[in-house]
Amino acid sequence: MNKNALRSFAIESRKELIEKIQIKAMQYGIENDNIKNSQAVSSDSIVINGRPLSKEEKLQREKLILKIKSINVDGGDGYKQIIEEVAYTWFNRFTALRFMEVNDYLPTRVRALSSSIPGSVEPELIKEASNVDLKVDKQKIYEMKLSNNVEGLFKYMIIAQCNALNESLPFMFEKIGHYTEILFPDGLLNKNTFIRRLTDTEIIPEIDWKDVEIIGWIFQYYNSEEKAKVIQSKKRYKKEEIPFATQLFTPDWIVRYMVQNTLGRYWMESHPEHSDLKNNWEFYLEKTNSEEDFKEKLAPYRDKELRVEDIKCFDPAMGSGHILVYMFDILYEIYQKCGYSSREIPKHIIENNLYGLDIDDRAYQLACFAVVMRGMKYNNRLLKSIAREAERSGKEGIKLNLVSIQETNELDLKDIEYVAGEKSGDNFEKVKKFVLQFRNAKIFGSLAEIIEFDKEFLIKRLEYITNNPVEDLEYQVSKNKQVDVLLNNLIKQAEIMSQTYEILVTNPPYIGNRHLNSLFSEFIGEKYFNVKSDIFSVFMVYSFSKVKNNGQLGFMTPFVWMFLQSYEKLREIIIREKNISSLVQLEYSGFDEATVPICTFTLKNYKVEIPGEYIRLYEFKGSANQSIKTIEAVKDSNVKYRYSTQAKDFNSIPGSQIAYWASKKIGNIFKNEKQLKELADFKTGLQTGDNETFLRIWHEINYKNFGVGVRNKIQAIESKCKWFPYNKGGMYRKWYGNNEYVVNWGNDGSDIKADKMIRLENGSIEKKNSGCWNEEYYFNEGLTWSLLTSNDISLRYTPEGFLFDTKGSMCFPFSSEDLYYLLALLNSKIIRDVLRIMSPTLDYTPGILSKIPGIKKTDVYEEIETFVTENIAISKSDWDAYESSWNYNRHPLLVYKEESKTIEQSFNKWSEIHNNEFYKLKKNEEEINRIFIEIYGLQNEMTSEVDEKDITISRNDIKRDIKSLISYAVGCMLGRYSLGKEGLVYAGGEFDTSEYIKFEVDEDNILPIVLDSYFEDDIVAKFVEFIKTTFGEETLAENINFIAKTLGKKGSETAKDTIRKYFLNYFFKDHVQIYKKRPIYWMFTSGKQKAFNCLIYMHRYDKTTLSRIRTDYLHELQDRLDTERKSLFDVVEGDYSIKEKSEAKKKLTQLDKQVDELKKYDEALHHMADMQIEIDLDDGVVENYEKFKGLLAKI
Repeated sequence: MNKNALRSFAIESRKELIEKIQIKAMQYGIENDNIKNSQAVSSDSIVINGRPLSKEEKLQREKLILKIKSINVDGGDGYKQIIEEVAYTWFNRFTALRFMEVNDYLPTRVRALSSSIPGSVEPELIKEASNVDLKVDKQKIYEMKLSNNVEGLFKYMIIAQCNALNESLPFMFEKIGHYTEILFPDGLLNKNTFIRRLTDTEIIPEIDWKDVEIIGWIFQYYNSEEKAKVIQSKKRYKKEEIPFATQLFTPDWIVRYMVQNTLGRYWMESHPEHSDLKNNWEFYLEKTNSEEDFKEKLAPYRDKELRVEDIKCFDPAMGSGHILVYMFDILYEIYQKCGYSSREIPKHIIENNLYGLDIDDRAYQLACFAVVMRGMKYNNRLLKSIAREAERSGKEGIKLNLVSIQETNELDLKDIEYVAGEKSGDNFEKVKKFVLQFRNAKIFGSLAEIIEFDKEFLIKRLEYITNNPVEDLEYQVSKNKQVDVLLNNLIKQAEIMSQTYEILVTNPPYIGNRHLNSLFSEFIGEKYFNVKSDIFSVFMVYSFSKVKNNGQLGFMTPFVWMFLQSYEKLREIIIREKNISSLVQLEYSGFDEATVPICTFTLKNYKVEIPGEYIRLYEFKGSANQSIKTIEAVKDSNVKYRYSTQAKDFNSIPGSQIAYWASKKIGNIFKNEKQLKELADFKTGLQTGDNETFLRIWHEINYKNFGVGVRNKIQAIESKCKWFPYNKGGMYRKWYGNNEYVVNWGNDGSDIKADKMIRLENGSIEKKNSGCWNEEYYFNEGLTWSLLTSNDISLRYTPEGFLFDTKGSMCFPFSSEDLYYLLALLNSKIIRDVLRIMSPTLDYTPGILSKIPGIKKTDVYEEIETFVTENIAISKSDWDAYESSWNYNRHPLLVYKEESKTIEQSFNKWSEIHNNEFYKLKKNEEEINRIFIEIYGLQNEMTSEVDEKDITISRNDIKRDIKSLISYAVGCMLGRYSLGKEGLVYAGGEFDTSEYIKFEVDEDNILPIVLDSYFEDDIVAKFVEFIKTTFGEETLAENINFIAKTLGKKGSETAKDTIRKYFLNYFFKDHVQIYKKRPIYWMFTSGKQKAFNCLIYMHRYDKTTLSRIRTDYLHELQDRLDTERKSLFDVVEGDYSIKEKSEAKKKLTQLDKQVDELKKYDEALHHMADMQIEIDLDDGVVENYEKFKGLLAKI
């Protein structure tokens, strides 16, 4: 099944149908915020837009308008919701018809949308319109065929087909008269439209329609854009947005796993004589060598007399019914095993075994459809038998125990009186309580509590008001509102919601508390206080109450409940009161459709001391691997990623994390050893509240205002500097580095503190956030790490002088002698594995780290210190070898040049040294691991070996290093660096040209980059001069060729052409990437033709720079191009060969484009040059760059 094709099809179809239905609504005088008044022709007919409507159309239009107004009164957008509803209703119907025709399930045995004849696109339903077994007017069909009204005939026949299917599939195909009929979209048979794509086997092969699972995937993708929009809004969800936000189609293998290990296990434990059924259950997880008293422990919960028809299976968030459909398959196997007739089984399953709820009407339609279609798979006469029963009884032909939850917001006191049959009294109060239970039920869904439900009384009242006219005219409004229809739905949903089940399997909705509207938030805060972090955890606790004491449950949820502190109460309930029979923890990104890491698990709804079976897919990347590796673990219990664990063992770990892979030894370490909070303070840092204003990357600012190297608060104030080093987390890097950010802490943070006070006063922040957290730790030496990462934790040494962020929290040992020991410990494999237990979500808060079990062994301190100081030195040397460090001195190819005359020799020398440092670091880390493995006594559980990918210094890369040499050369040209002086030479303040004797700095801070060498200070000429100065004239050609070859020189190019092409097309892109989208070398460019470009150094910019670019370079280039143009024109007009003239014409055409581009650029440049724009480096690149919009290359 091509999911990408399904996604594209569904998204395009939604847009098309919405547009077509809006046009159709407009034809009936209904637009957004505008409903046209009709002109009455008679009591039965009206005219809209000059077109008379039939009686049926008039009634459907009135229902449509009433529905829109009703939604508007309730606070929604009636027009938008109705257009959406009609679009998805027709989408559902057409996809249902397509599924049925491909599987030959249509009772007519005539394809409704396509032809079985290869190459034919005319639907068989049109071709066979006069002969098909449907209630149609053959004369009308004849007339439409005669007038070639294909579109009208298609609509007529589709509506006839839908009406015919109403008897067997009423949930999907409502009777004629509904407003969806008048909004039937036009033009569906045109080329490349919805129906054509739906039936195009190149887009969706017919084989894909053989499994009803396709309906669920298409439904998910149909809503995917709306879902993305809702989620990206990061707000509290409105009622109508909840279905979009929570929709997540469960992968087939997870459905199979959950159902096999709940329903399958439930049956097996009561009927072990049917054990051969397990042969088909590829995900059935059981312990091969069960404990001797296994059966004895289970005995109180087994029912040897269990009948299959008595097993009620429930999905309280059924979506499109995927779980119910697979329950159907397992139940069918069990029924067969019990000797039931194959034709009887589907009806038994549908009426006796399957129950489901959802808040989404669309999902409900599909779930009902999917379940009935599964029945058709086993009995292809099912639809006909349903239709016959419906015709015989006048009721539904089959009882489906599936419900789209309805609410009672539109019912008023008169409606309650009408249902109760009295204006006051016991019955009135009874009905009132019953009705109020379903206020806002579309928000609460299955969680709504059913306290009042007198089923017998309500059914009697329903029968009475359905079959009798109103006795008092004041209740005619209630009759017209079809209160009886709603009451029928309410009784059905109350029945499903109030009973308990043997099996519950679900993929509950995931919504964090911060996204809940106030009603929902208050509800779960009151009813589910201990598990209110997310709706999925609320659903889990709710589900425990909906299952019988000996029942079983299956879930797919985010795996955060297993580890995070906010779910500790939930874990306590499960460990204390339930039994985890199995659990599969997917790899972090193991489910493509989910935005959170997932697990799937099954529970017994009772406490029994039996180990659970666990599968950890942590190491297996990609969604495709998850099912494969799970099956491998099911077949072989000895694979290293399968575990058998008693739930009580989780109590030894702080917070009772479900760390099923942790050995008893690890558990004892948690239980017996002291925590690291006894050796150090772990602190979260500053939260500025406005990082755009108060943070910069260090290279943006005026370096003269940078307080690097201050040791404490007093020195910081005395320095009068504005900016100070700031730890803000960053990439996975150990020992040293990630020193990139600076914070405005001038005058002891006065700007930040003042801003916080303002925001506290205006109510935008709470008092607890109005201070600067842990200020007493600022500027102290310590260790830092990234709070949230996609990798394992990595700690770095921080010298005195840094402040730190919430995302770059810090550890401050109580004793300086513990500093290196803690850095080594926290970067060891021991702690990596401990944190995978304590925080597998990779969210490393100070609180988590403070609880790490720490064993202090002072006799290894000296050895540890030696390794750690070397590691810091190696990592610092690596960090400082690149421009991203404020301690960058000189490019390594020049540092390690020594006697080398060629760049290649220098690179090889540096590579050798750097490679030695890499493996020295690796060896040191392995020695550190060895020491701590011995200290913790885990020699039998892990090795000291470190993978090369976990060594966090760089490896030499010739292309990257040549590009960085070019960047350094540009820095020397523009004055940031100097060949005569190490380190940063100029980044603000007074510019002194005497610092640049060995290699002259560009005096005007303008380096032209043009298509040819039109200027003396052309950047290519400057670069060649730089290489000549650094490596000598003797090897200049060799070095230039080596650089060009490394940059990807093409065969016909000269080396200088390749270098020019790099400067024109790639240098600035690389610079933007290296400087984190905060470039300091700005590229002024005329546009796509790249007729004129130049680089300037932001820190040397002044208000005359634009004028000088224009007069000294742009105008000079225009003059040169004019001269070149005249020469080419002379060739075209002169006595030259055809080939020469042709080439001249091509060049002239290109040149004309360049000249035209330069004219426009000159106007823009002139305008801004006259403005004499000034910049303040403290404002940062983003703000300053924006001032020159239209002149500069896009970042």
